[in-house]
Amino acid sequence: MTGASAALAGVLHTLRPVHDILDGRVEDVEPPAWCERRGWTGYLLALDDTTLRRCEEEGLGARAADLPGAPADLTALAAAVVAATRLPVLHVDLATPTEPALRGVSARKRLQLPALLGAVGAMAERAGRIVDVGAGNGHFTRLAASHFDREALGIERDPGRVAGAEARAAAVGSGARFLAVDACRETLAFAPDDLAVGLHACGELGDRLVLAAAAAGCDVALVSCCLQKIEGPTRAPLSRAAAGFALRKDTLGLANLTAQPLGVESSLDATLAAREARFALLRLLRERGVELAPGEEMRGINRRRAHAGLAVIAAQALSLRGLPAAGEAEIARHALEAHRRYAQVRRLSLPRSMLARLVELAVVLDRAAALEESGHAVRVATLFERAVTPRNIALFASREGERLPGR
Repeated sequence: MTGASAALAGVLHTLRPVHDILDGRVEDVEPPAWCERRGWTGYLLALDDTTLRRCEEEGLGARAADLPGAPADLTALAAAVVAATRLPVLHVDLATPTEPALRGVSARKRLQLPALLGAVGAMAERAGRIVDVGAGNGHFTRLAASHFDREALGIERDPGRVAGAEARAAAVGSGARFLAVDACRETLAFAPDDLAVGLHACGELGDRLVLAAAAAGCDVALVSCCLQKIEGPTRAPLSRAAAGFALRKDTLGLANLTAQPLGVESSLDATLAAREARFALLRLLRERGVELAPGEEMRGINRRRAHAGLAVIAAQALSLRGLPAAGEAEIARHALEAHRRYAQVRRLSLPRSMLARLVELAVVLDRAAALEESGHAVRVATLFERAVTPRNIALFASREGERLPGR
């Protein structure tokens, strides 16, 4: 087996036996069947607050071996997860965009863009065109056009963002171009000498980028994000190496869970409070008679709005569904009950949350294997610090291996 396929086989060897955990989201205080079968329920619910907090900060995988009385099979799974998710760190010479070029760029993107520009240098210098798929506000497209003095095209489905990106490019004299294209619904095609880039290309968009690049034989730089953003209920594998390993949409959403005490824009406390608010909202909507699966409570609402608290997201969720607004007493009751119950949900969720990074890596390696099967050389490594963004696994691919970063 080649590199990506071999790495993927190792990840799937760990994931296949625990597929029931992947598909068994902890919805409330009732222990999930997989937890009861393995005899882990009593141990998890008995964890004290300090131990729970350390497991959430560092990950159960990192802590399990040091936890007194931890079930042997849980400890073994934790060790396997840690081993399977150990990735090389890619060290690159950071690009240095000027301050005017970075105007309007968020704090976390200011730390990501120089690293990605540095990583793709050898590929960009040989590219006839740089194509930024899911360009968003157009920051990478604009900077790449100037930094590499290459034709750069940003593809973005939101016409409003395209207009904003064009205005920013014009303001700094960048020759970057932008097109309003929904690459998940319209044909995505590259030329053989393109460099296809996706900086946090979400879900299905990342898959389509990989398939189009494999067909064209062009170079690729992809950092994935929000894997659950797919059209259907499951994601089918792209590579022959992952044949038969499909993942449900809600399982893919698990990859968004990350253990870390502090990030550039959010702390663990803020993240936990937002998750508790979403849990409270789910219970509120269900009590109002709304039938929905976990995760659907925020449909139509930016997930970051959960940081504003239950009252804010409840007002928006109820309005979207044409339901009467919630009063202060209803909000307070659900917030209090959610706080009590969510403490148990957090404990029961630890083993499943531990698998989050492994799910993300399985998708990235499936994409890498698909490109490898099409004749590309590939490199998978972490590109950013986790505090900058937990979605930091980068995939680089080229028919010319010497173009890959870190070679």
